[in-house]
This record gives sequence, structure tokens and C-alpha cells, in this order.
Amino acid sequence: MATAVEAAERSLLWSHDILGLHAVVDSTGSVRLGAPGQDWDSLLPMVEVTATGHGRTWSGERFIDSAIGGRLAYRGHETVVDEGWERATIRLTDPVTGLAADITLWTCPGAGFLRSRVRLVNEGNAPLRLESVSTLTLGGIVDARGALDGLTLHWADNDWLAECRWRQAAFRDHVVPLNRSAHGHEGRGCFERYSQGSWSTGRHLPIAGLTDEAGRAWLWQIESSAGWRHETGEREGAAYVALFGPDDAHHQWCQVLAPGEEFTTVPAVLAGARAGGLDAVFGELTAYRRRIRRAHPDHTALPVIYNDYMNTLMGDPTTDKLLPLVAAAASAGAEVFVIDAGWYDDDAQGWWDAVGAWEASGSRFPGGIQQVLDAIREHGMTPGLWLEPEVVGVRSPLARTLPPEAFFRRGGVRVTEHGRHHLDLRHPAARAHLDRVVDRLVGDWGVGYLKLDYNINIGPGTEDGTESAGAGLLGHHRAHLDWLGSLLDRHPGLVLENCASGGLRMDYAQLAVTQLQSTSDQQDPLRCPPIAAAAATAVTPEQAAVWAYPQPHFGLDEIAFTLTGALPGRIHLSGFLDRMSPEQFALVRSGISVYKAVRSEIPGSLPFWPLGLPSWDDTWIASGLRGDAATWLALWRREPAAGDGADDETRTVTLSHLRGARVRPTVLYPTTSDATATWDATEARLTVSLPRPGTAVLLRLAVEPPGQGREV
Repeated sequence: MATAVEAAERSLLWSHDILGLHAVVDSTGSVRLGAPGQDWDSLLPMVEVTATGHGRTWSGERFIDSAIGGRLAYRGHETVVDEGWERATIRLTDPVTGLAADITLWTCPGAGFLRSRVRLVNEGNAPLRLESVSTLTLGGIVDARGALDGLTLHWADNDWLAECRWRQAAFRDHVVPLNRSAHGHEGRGCFERYSQGSWSTGRHLPIAGLTDEAGRAWLWQIESSAGWRHETGEREGAAYVALFGPDDAHHQWCQVLAPGEEFTTVPAVLAGARAGGLDAVFGELTAYRRRIRRAHPDHTALPVIYNDYMNTLMGDPTTDKLLPLVAAAASAGAEVFVIDAGWYDDDAQGWWDAVGAWEASGSRFPGGIQQVLDAIREHGMTPGLWLEPEVVGVRSPLARTLPPEAFFRRGGVRVTEHGRHHLDLRHPAARAHLDRVVDRLVGDWGVGYLKLDYNINIGPGTEDGTESAGAGLLGHHRAHLDWLGSLLDRHPGLVLENCASGGLRMDYAQLAVTQLQSTSDQQDPLRCPPIAAAAATAVTPEQAAVWAYPQPHFGLDEIAFTLTGALPGRIHLSGFLDRMSPEQFALVRSGISVYKAVRSEIPGSLPFWPLGLPSWDDTWIASGLRGDAATWLALWRREPAAGDGADDETRTVTLSHLRGARVRPTVLYPTTSDATATWDATEARLTVSLPRPGTAVLLRLAVEPPGQGREV
């Protein structure tokens, strides 16, 4: 415990009033970030670094307590305000190795977030082999000893077809009390989550958080497609959080810094809310995500997208199959028509391991693909194409004509995964090849939308000489982001969709550049609601592309069920619309009309979950958007899971932000729904009835009577 004299010898360098955080330097030059009045020993050094020969002062699973981090000493700081951002840079140095560390913190006035990044420079006389570097460390999250017992951990598992599956557990279930006073030291473990390989979200989302019993909440997000790790645990009776990019132990990453060389970490952010729990802090994170992404008109236009793939052509497009779908999609109200996988397939052995040239198939399009692209434009829609730019099939001629250095290699051998090689976009030949492809598709063919897929996990990365595999993956990742930005520089109206077998690279390194995110490849409409409802935890609503694939064999309830999930975000319409009955088609078209009527409100709204974040087998699921004009609420009622017994046809949700208001619930979609809803202003409770399982509804709740839809 620090003495009063020691506390008096500390100086405030910088503060974040909303989060209640102070960066303070003590008399030895050590700088730490935390809440005012916290025990100094519960806080962490501002930067934690492990390097070969300079490990940790306490061995275990944790990447804190590093020798270099403990030695880093203050040498200056500066604060700059620029274009609405406040940026503070705190400069540190290690007297033993000569390593300099500049940590830069960003925020905005009144905002509940703190973004961080660290730049290291070797100012010493000898090379230094880095093994892990923190982007942000924070100790003393709770205010008093014993408060850890009331903390709850939140994290999201993520998998193909099963994205955004949020979990929660008591903090003490994972970080058990060890009786530090009896042992004289902290524990060696922590709660950690990390990525594996080049699918940054193939195991978990790079997001997690803590809540306490008072309604306070914290979320953190790491912005990396090339390896990340976060940990939280106990330090001196308080909780800490440490956020990292790739490291040696989990990602085969190390970086040798010769004298004069530098390295910059991936960015990360901490968001916080003093009340309101997860809903409030996800609002802060949503606002932050909107601030950091590249400006693009798609973020406010939100055109309706039809894509021919899901449960429809499934990678088998031809002129004859596409033209009826083009006409039907336009009639339904689509504004973009995407020809998905297979448009380049002229190979009798299949296209999977032969891709790379991205030339249109002559057999699939006897009159040329331009015939279909022209038809799309003639129907008033923007043409789009699917592309998987980072791979070259093992049977593609490009696998032989591009130089060996243009591909991922490990141990001097070209890496092969699922019949594909992987391009290294740091190599000029790889980048020039893809530039020619995109400039042909966009500049010559007039394509205005590219769905960029990524269907292999290439493993830890690529080695170039003495470079580690993880460093190679990070280098490619940064070159890939630079390439994406260059496409938008040359083609400002082009829209880029980020996809990796659905949501397996769903991170804000990608989404700060690309306009949309494919949230899943899930083909079962009954499995889609938990993914659709939780998508806004990973992506801003206006970037969250959700499949809506009504089919001619669906009943009206099924059509409304699949469409409802896409209405609060971005519609990815599919299905054989051309084969529907007039009644079925009218229900699809009315859903698109409702979306167009409300979409202008989506980019300014914040998500919330009145039944909590959904579990995979929940019978009732609810997600909402809170905007300036109104609140929108999507509710699904599914069949109860096996063994759950009978289910009630009503659910009551609390909408605290509307407490005391005179609200009239209105059904926006489907207008034929037999749902009912009643509002209790005093208790801020909305009770909704969906008489049948397998139904869903989109409600509008406004303080003033709504001007459209059917009043319940």
C-alpha cells in the first residue's frame, strides 16, 4: 500500500473524465493508468514488453509484469486537439536496453472511449527481439477490495455458421480467489482469449467486457486481422485488463529491432459506461466505430442488396439463371445485384483450386457477362461481383507465372491450404495483379460493388528470410488494408463487402476500411436470429449484412421470419423471387419498402437487447435500435429447444429509455401480423404476443403517434 508521501510525489500527466482514468507518473518515472485513488500496486505499467533475454518478473500465463515494462521511465508527453480528436502521447524509455516506447491515446470530448497504440524504437546499441507488446494496459478497474466478487465476464465465441455467440460467467468462476496474503504473490493465471491463424474471428470475437452489480460496464476491442490476445485477471485485489496484438507464444510472432528500427502495435480501444450495463457500453463502442472508419456514402445510403448465392444459385450462375432473378430483384426493390461465386468457372474439374485470373466464363455467359451486367443496370441496379483476391488455386496458371516471393512461404516451401496458395500483398507482383483485376472489373466492366471473400485459414503466416511467420502475417495484413484503401482512392464510389466464410474475419481493422460485413453463411433461417440479433455487438448496424432468403416453398410466416432479421441492419436479399406467388412476392416487396422508409434512421441509432444478448437456443430473441425519431424492436419466437417444454406466446421487455413516455407500439413488418403489444409507461414495459412459433415482427415505438404501419 502506498504511503501518503508516495502519493503526494505523483504527478498527473493526462486524464479522461468520462472514464475516470488518470495517467500518473511517480517519483521513479514509472507511469500508470487507472482511476484516481487506486492502490499504486494494483495498476500496471503503461506498456508491457517481453523480449528475448528480458522476460517477466513473475512467470505464468499472464503477459504482464514484464521486466522491460517495469523499467520504462517517463521522458515527456504532449497533448494535441485536432479535428475533434484529443490525442495524448506519453514517451517512455528503458534505461537498460535503450528501447523507447511512445503510447498514444485518442478520445473525443464527451466520449466514453479510449483508443491506444504503442510505437517502439530501438535507441540502444544492440538488436532487440520482441516477443509481445501491449497496446493498452489498465489496472484497478474496481474501486474497492472485495468488489471482484460482483464482476461478470462477457465474451463472444465465433465460428462458421455460428457467429457472435455471447457468453457470460462470474469473474470468480475464471479468476478464483487465492488468498494472496498467505502466499506473498499474485496468481499465475488469467482469463484470456486469442485468435489463431489468419481468421481473426475464427474462434472468438476480438471483443470482451466486464460489468458490475452497479450497472457499470467496460468493453474492449482489438483491431487486428493478424493475431490478437486479451487477458484479464486479478492484481492486488483489483481487476486488470491487458490488450495485445500478435505474440510469440500464440501467433509465432516476433520482431527483431536493430538499432534505429521501430515497430507499431495494432490499435485497441476501451469503452466504458458508468450506468446502463452492456447496452450503454455497446452504444459507446458503436459510436466509436463510426468515428474511426473511412467515410463513404454507403454508410448513409444503405442500398438494398440482392445476392444470388445463399440458398439460391449457390455458386452456379449462368445467363439463363440470372436474368429472371435480376428482373424479380429489381421489382422487389433491390438496388444492388451481386453475382456471387462461380461467374469465372470454365473448368471441368471445378473452380475451387483453379481461381486467380478472375476472367468471366464463356460457357456460363455465351453472350458475355456484360449481357447480365447491362441487364442489371437497365433494371436500375448497381452490378456487383464476388471475388476472393488473396488466394490463387494450385491449378491456376498464376501459381506458376507469379514469382515465388509473391506467395506465403514457410521454411522455404510455398504454403498450400485447401487447394489454394496465399498471395503476399507486400510483393509488387501480387499487388499489381490484383490492381489489374479490380481496375478491369470496376473501370472496364462497370462493377460498383465487390464482395471480397476469404475462405482459408492460412495458419500463422509467412516467413521471408529471418522474418517470423506472425510478423509476415502482420505485414501482409497491413499491406492488404493499404490495398483496400487504394481501391477506394481510385474508385471512390465502389462499395467493398468484407467476408470470410461469413464472419470469420469480422474485425475493425477490416471494417474501418470496408463498408459492409457479411455476418454469417448460416443457411437455416431458424438458426439466423441469434446471429442477426447479436451482429451489432461486432459491427455497426449499417455495416451488418444479414441474409434474408425467402423461398417459393415458404409460408408467409417463414418469409416474414427471414426478412425481419435483416431490417434493423443491411439487407442481403436472396431466394428464387421469380418463382413466388403474387402474395408471397408482395410480402417480400412490403418488407423492402418498410426498410427503405426507416433506413435513414439506422446510421444514427444505437443497439440494445431488452432480453439480454441472445443464446444459441433461446426461444424468444429481441434486438432493438434506439434513434432520435423512434425506437425499433425486432422480436423472434422460435420453437422451444428439445426438453424446454411448452413456451408462452407472450414476452415482456423493459425499455428504460422510454419510461414515463406515452408510446404507441406500431407493427412495421409484417403488416399482416397478428402480433399484439401493450405498453406500461410507469414500469417502461412492453408486452408482446406472437401467437405462433416461427414468427417474427418489427415494431416501431415513438413518443408521438407513428405515421405508418398498423397500430397494435
